Amino acid sequence: MSTEFLKVAHAAREAAAELAPLPRAPKDRALRAVADALVAHAEPIVEANAKDVERARSQGTAEAMIDRLRLDEARIAAIAEAVRQVADLPDPVGEVVRGATLPNGLELRQLRVPLGVIGIIYEGRPNVTVDAAVLCLKSGNAVLLRGSSSAHSSNAALVRVMQDALAATEVPAGAVQLVPGLTRESVKELMRARGLVDVLIPRGGASLINSVVEESTVPVIETGVGNCSVYVDADADVDLAVQILLNAKAQRPSVCNAAETFLVHADVADAFVPRALRALAEAGVTVHGDARIAAYGDVVPATEDDFRAEYLSLDIAAAVVGSLEEAVAHIRRYGSGHTDAIVTRSQGAARRFVALVDSAAVAVNASTRFTDGGEFGFGAEIGISTQKLHARGPMGLPELTSTKWIYTGEGHLRTSEGTVVAG
Repeated sequence: MSTEFLKVAHAAREAAAELAPLPRAPKDRALRAVADALVAHAEPIVEANAKDVERARSQGTAEAMIDRLRLDEARIAAIAEAVRQVADLPDPVGEVVRGATLPNGLELRQLRVPLGVIGIIYEGRPNVTVDAAVLCLKSGNAVLLRGSSSAHSSNAALVRVMQDALAATEVPAGAVQLVPGLTRESVKELMRARGLVDVLIPRGGASLINSVVEESTVPVIETGVGNCSVYVDADADVDLAVQILLNAKAQRPSVCNAAETFLVHADVADAFVPRALRALAEAGVTVHGDARIAAYGDVVPATEDDFRAEYLSLDIAAAVVGSLEEAVAHIRRYGSGHTDAIVTRSQGAARRFVALVDSAAVAVNASTRFTDGGEFGFGAEIGISTQKLHARGPMGLPELTSTKWIYTGEGHLRTSEGTVVAG
C-alpha cells in the first residue's frame, strides 16, 4: 500500500480508539460544530465545487448529473441542517441489546459498540461526504471516504472544513479522512486494507457495488441496487393500484426505492392495465412490456435485461402473471431484494406475499418509496442494505454498530463440577 494511504488509514485507526469511548454529549457538540463550520465556510466550498462542475461540463456530463454534483449556499445550509438533525438522534452506543442474570449468578449484557473504522466508497453527490461522515461519528466510528473523482475538489474542501471544526472539539479530527488519489488503485487500497478498515459500505450503482463485493478483502455491507416491483393482485382496488404504481415509479424515478417493474394478475389485467398505461404515459413513463401487456397498448417489447434493470429513469418493465406465486417467482428471478409491494384487498394474499417474498422490505398497499430511514422514523441512513448479515434494509445509526458481551461475577470460576465462587 502507498505511504499516503497508510498515513490516513493509521490516523483513522488511532482516532477510532479515541472516539469509541466518548459519551453522547461531546459527539453531539462536535456535530453541531461541523454544521456551523459548513455554513461559515460555504464560500470556499462553493468555489471548490465550481471546479468540479466546470470539469464535468467540459467532459460532456449530462446536466442532470451536473445538478447532482452542484453545491450552492442553500444546499450547504440544507446539509448543515441535516447534520444538526443527526446530532439530535439517540446515540446507539452503549445500548443494552440483551441482558440477564444467569443461573450461576453471572450478570450478562450485550452492548452496542462502534464498528471501528468504516470505509465508504461512493459516487456522485458531494453531500454524501458529509452525510456519511457525521453518521459514522455519531455512532462512534472513524471514516475513510473515497468519493467519485468527479467531485474530488468538493469532497476535499468539505473534509477540510469538517476536520478543522473537529480539531476544536473532543472528537479527534483524524476520525474523518479522505482517501488520497483519484485512480482505481486508491479504491483497491481501501478494499485491501483488512486489519486497518473494519467494514466497507459501497454506495452507488450495480457495477460499483458488485466490484467492491467481488474484489474486497475487507468485509462489505452491500447497499441497495433497487429493482423494486409492484404486484397488482387479482383482488386489488384498481384505483388504489394505479395511484400506488404511479407514485412508486414517477414521484422520484432516480432513487433506489423507485419501482422498476409492475406485475399484474391476469384476472384484473383488463381493468388495470389500460388505466395504468394511460397514467404512466401522462407522467412521461416508457413501459417495456411483455406480449400480454402489449395487447393493451403501445409499449416497448420487454427483454430479459429489462426485467433485471435498475432504470433510475422514467422507464418501467411490465408483465401479466397468472397467480401470486408466479409474481413471487418473477420477483425472485429478477429482483434485487430491495423492496417489493403488493396491492390487494385480500388479507390472505397479503400474508402469503409477505411470507414468500425474500426482500429487505415488503410493502402492502403502499408505495415502494417508503423504504427510507427518515420515512421509517429512525432518522438519517447511510444506505439501504440488501444483504442478510448484520444489517438489512435502511441502515441507521444502530446498523453502524456491532456488539460486545460483558459478564460480571463475584469471583466466579468455571470448574469440571460447575461454577464456584472464589473466596
